[in-house]
Amino acid sequence: METVLRVLGIETSCDETGVALFDESEGLIKDLLYSQVDLHRDYGGVVPELASRDHIRKCLPMIDQALRETQTTPAQISAIAYTEGPGLIGALLVGASLAKSLALAWKVPAIGIHHMEGHLMSTQLTSDPPTYPFVALLVSGGHTQLMGCQAPGEYEILGESVDDAAGEAFDKVAKMLGLGYPGGPAVAKLATQGRSGQYRFPRPLTKKPGLDFSFSGLKTHTMNTLRKLPTCSDQDRADIALAFEEAVVDTIQIKCARALEKTGYPTLVLAGGVSANKHLRATLDRFSKERHIDIKYPELKFCTDNGAMIAIAGLLRKAQWSDCDHTIAARPRWPMNELSRLNP
Repeated sequence: METVLRVLGIETSCDETGVALFDESEGLIKDLLYSQVDLHRDYGGVVPELASRDHIRKCLPMIDQALRETQTTPAQISAIAYTEGPGLIGALLVGASLAKSLALAWKVPAIGIHHMEGHLMSTQLTSDPPTYPFVALLVSGGHTQLMGCQAPGEYEILGESVDDAAGEAFDKVAKMLGLGYPGGPAVAKLATQGRSGQYRFPRPLTKKPGLDFSFSGLKTHTMNTLRKLPTCSDQDRADIALAFEEAVVDTIQIKCARALEKTGYPTLVLAGGVSANKHLRATLDRFSKERHIDIKYPELKFCTDNGAMIAIAGLLRKAQWSDCDHTIAARPRWPMNELSRLNP
């Protein structure tokens, strides 16, 4: 009888602790997520040391819970997948240390997964996953990249941010507007009350050829706009939030159009935390209908960091399980085009 593979996924790259079990036959059978938002809110952003300590506090109990609630024994675990990078080094080491320790005790492989490949694989958790080749927009607090995806594991970086990621720009603009953490959802919520056309923000690097992004100038433009106002009413703040969001979304849409034209691929795939932005999704949905291209998103619950995406990526990379050892490895910086191709 052929053994059915079951993978434990562990995600600890930043400020969310994710644990999941993915079964080759049954699919995703458990997905647990703990957010540290309340812990970091008073500081206006993620404090790396606090994030690491909270991962230590939560990760093992969450693994116990996942095993208990699915009646899974360690003997049924085929492999452990953990986020090796990129991310906060201390947070990554928590997940890596735990994964390697459990793997040694349970006599199974522990495979390090690229965080952004995990986000890309989150679209495989939908009922209608994308088929290769496609253009992927990976957009989050730490990354904004356009990837040409020829096959699983075969990626070409078409363009990326030369400074701030889109999500990082949202967080910093949120601070300027006096909003809380996390900034992205707060800016997006305020923008729904804004009046379009009150302010015109630039669309960075869209008048030049190429697929790279730049969002730091939008932060400066936001700050200068606020400083020029003699007083700043709630309506002014909402108008500025909308102008900023429109600039980010338009810039992304223009770059996606260029990437699709350059590659000739028929599908655009979005992944990462910012892919949950409603304005971005609506704009790209309109664009896809006008250009007759297919567009794929993860479910909203899988846009944020989670263990499910790491677990499924670990299963898809099962050909590399035999190469795993017990070295504890974490890579805070890790170019995605260094990954090896997955076996079909």
